[in-house]
Amino acid sequence: MLTSCSEQYLVSGTSNVEGLEGKMLYLRVFKDDDMLAIDSSRVVHGKFKFRGIMDSVMMANVFLDGSSVMPVVLEDGDVNVRIDENTQSATGTPLNDSLTNFIQRKSQIDARMAELPHLEFQMISNGIDHEQVLAELGEQARELEMENDKLITRFIRTNYNNVLGPGVFMIMTCGFQYPILNPQIEEIISQAPPYFKNHPYVREYIKAAESNMEKLRQY
Repeated sequence: MLTSCSEQYLVSGTSNVEGLEGKMLYLRVFKDDDMLAIDSSRVVHGKFKFRGIMDSVMMANVFLDGSSVMPVVLEDGDVNVRIDENTQSATGTPLNDSLTNFIQRKSQIDARMAELPHLEFQMISNGIDHEQVLAELGEQARELEMENDKLITRFIRTNYNNVLGPGVFMIMTCGFQYPILNPQIEEIISQAPPYFKNHPYVREYIKAAESNMEKLRQY
């Protein structure tokens, strides 16, 4: 009698975004240096569903056309996804709950950062010296950047040994113009265990970043 270690994932989604109605969403995972579609679902009456078989827990992304809408972890249990105009969430399983909590905390920091230009306008309108405004808001921006970096670094380090660590590292670095090694990334890598460093994306990123840094030192 044969048994399989495969498990089934189930992602049930809802959305109140009018622009998504009737659109096809794709569930993609990182494989062979690309985001491979493993499932698809059309949004009908604000609902969509992904279902399939997985050999292990995987970090995935919900895509609309060529753009990522949100990350989601494919793990044992029923995952509930919600896509609204300004927020997205995936809940119902341990790793998804942890990821959503992290994203919500980061979104709060991002919102505070985005508020700074409005605060600058308000302070100048109230007659505060422009140099003082720049100094105060510059300090707030630096504090928010430090808070953001600490949040990301701490989350990745806490999740070195599961899919969230490499997954969030990918999200953090995919927007870079090219792979680099800055102090934050060096701190993350320096303490990382083999599971994290051997993830295909992380391994290739480190290799490319080290090559880029060597080239920069030669100039």
